[in-house]
Amino acid sequence: MNVYKTEDIRNVVVMGHGSVGKTMFGEAALYVSGGISRTGSIADQNTVSDYDEDEHKRKFSLSLALLPVEWEGRKLNFIDTPGYADFVSEVICGAQAADMALVVVDAVSGPEVGTDRVWQIAERLELPRMVVVNRMDRENANFEGVLEAMRRRWGPKVAPLQVPIGAHESYRGVVDLLHMKAYIGEEGDEAPIPAELQAEADDLRAKLIEAIVETDEELMTKYFADEELSEDELRKVLHGGLDHGLIIPVVCASAQKHIGVRQVLHNIAFSGPSPADRDAIRAGEAELVANAAGPLAVQVFKTSADPYVGRLTYLRVISGALRSDSHVWNANKEADERLGTLYVARGKEQLAVPELPAGDIGVVAKLAHTATGDTLCSREKQFTLPPIVFPNPVYSMAVRPTSKAGVDKLGPSLQRLVEEDPGLRLTRDPATGETILAGLGDAHLDVTIERLKRKFGVEVELALPRVPYRETIGKKAAGDFTHKKQTGGHGQYARVAIELNPLPRGSGLQFHEKVVGGAVPKEFIPAVEKGVHEAAALGVFAGYELTDCEVVLLDGKHHPVDSSEMAFKLAASQALKDAVQGANATLLEPVMTIRVFAPEDYAGDVVSDLNTKRAKIHGINPDGGMSIIEAEVPLAEVQRYASDLRSITQGRGAFELEFDHYGEVPGNIAQKVVAENKRLQEEAHAH
Repeated sequence: MNVYKTEDIRNVVVMGHGSVGKTMFGEAALYVSGGISRTGSIADQNTVSDYDEDEHKRKFSLSLALLPVEWEGRKLNFIDTPGYADFVSEVICGAQAADMALVVVDAVSGPEVGTDRVWQIAERLELPRMVVVNRMDRENANFEGVLEAMRRRWGPKVAPLQVPIGAHESYRGVVDLLHMKAYIGEEGDEAPIPAELQAEADDLRAKLIEAIVETDEELMTKYFADEELSEDELRKVLHGGLDHGLIIPVVCASAQKHIGVRQVLHNIAFSGPSPADRDAIRAGEAELVANAAGPLAVQVFKTSADPYVGRLTYLRVISGALRSDSHVWNANKEADERLGTLYVARGKEQLAVPELPAGDIGVVAKLAHTATGDTLCSREKQFTLPPIVFPNPVYSMAVRPTSKAGVDKLGPSLQRLVEEDPGLRLTRDPATGETILAGLGDAHLDVTIERLKRKFGVEVELALPRVPYRETIGKKAAGDFTHKKQTGGHGQYARVAIELNPLPRGSGLQFHEKVVGGAVPKEFIPAVEKGVHEAAALGVFAGYELTDCEVVLLDGKHHPVDSSEMAFKLAASQALKDAVQGANATLLEPVMTIRVFAPEDYAGDVVSDLNTKRAKIHGINPDGGMSIIEAEVPLAEVQRYASDLRSITQGRGAFELEFDHYGEVPGNIAQKVVAENKRLQEEAHAH
């Protein structure tokens, strides 16, 4: 693969709803450009971008893939991304490395929930967008209907660059509205515009020119003075309008039949932004632009573990040029990294290149310290690029190895998968002792568990995590306990008298002492405090940590010979239990803030479902066809919410979940929780 200049590179993230033909578009682009000699298919498991065994099994993309396409003297770096909601982290990684988004929309279904999801990502990253209406060869394909739906959703900026010639079985080409020429068949042969389309093409061309000139004052003046506008002028202004998000051009194709694909590539190559067209990126005080002569700054946008090559680091050169066999500085880890050979990836293939200029994308193997989101630069001139922002996981499961042998391997193996996939989080719940794996949905965790087995030979089972309940008290109470034991030699003696006071939520457990006249000698007070804390951590009445109360040591007694730290510790823990008996003990549960994004039509169903989950609804705000429902809801009720919401909204809803506070559990539910926890503890002791 040749090395291309910055201005001849186009970095394009291919994004959209699931099953709209993103992978097949990449396949068709490689084929028509001569990158591959025949197109694979998803059914035959031989496409360039879906090369993972899990992808073959599920028949959809799970991770991003790079597809460099050489076209008319330009290099188009396509980044194919998954459409399934659980794998949105991969879309974010791909979008981070791109300068524009090619949003693929189905010619029958039009924009769908996945389209909205990726649109928001492109919006947040301020990526210029071009839309390709794909699968024009499908029965009921309707370009006009889809165009209308997109305009309703995204406004008048949506402007067709092409009109399809025919649809379904009669789909045979496109009319280019800038050049007013038809391109027919797989080879894109130039032809006159079919007579039956001439009037529509003239009308749409006039609208397209209006949309283009509106983005440029100079051109607008010429246009209103009825001066002739050349194609070059229009193309140049279209390029600027697309780059600044002032216009959203729409093209159409059938990736399956390769019709219209060449024209899509041409439009990206000549109207799409190069890395040099993008605004400067701020790194601290510095502003970095894509200039090969500038200081070195490289962003790592993905890491993957390849069973044969080891760890692969996907990177984009923001500024400067990166060379094979050189040293770079990881600014996030403050560590030196030695680069071996640089590669351009094409699916799972790696093509060696001597260097990657500013704006280009490539891969390097076996870096020691570098993770997704890190910045590589020179040690002399250091930069840290802004971090990549990923959604918080919303679906958590407890992970347990199925065999003794898996216990030691589980942690390190899971850690490697988490490094590879920024949508995963791995934590240990101190309250329950469980290892918790959190991701973006059930399919996300299923795939992770299969990879764990295939790559590292660790088999695990998933279970719902135990809810970390807490105990607290409702009123003031006192406790008094004397511990005495007489055995041969020294005995054990200690008396502890305490007072227990409720505190506001979130205060934790606090210990104070007000002992008068040395009733408990100073050296034994830390033992009393330790006894209180240890007993509270294990739970006093239900087996959950005691919190939000104050323990005050008021009085006690000691014996000059028989008192010891151990005696005071035991007396303190029993005094605490004694006090809790009379303090209206109650159970607390984690309460979460939830934000649900659902199409307006489903808002009522979402709210009534949340009401059955003991939620308090705070508000419902409309947002362009979507409703945002904000509420607080107990964690115990929403552990499976990812699947519930999917079925309520037919997969069109999304949600965010964050811990907010601990709240009291209603009495009838608390009784069940306590009984269940006692049962589990008895079972554990029996084993």
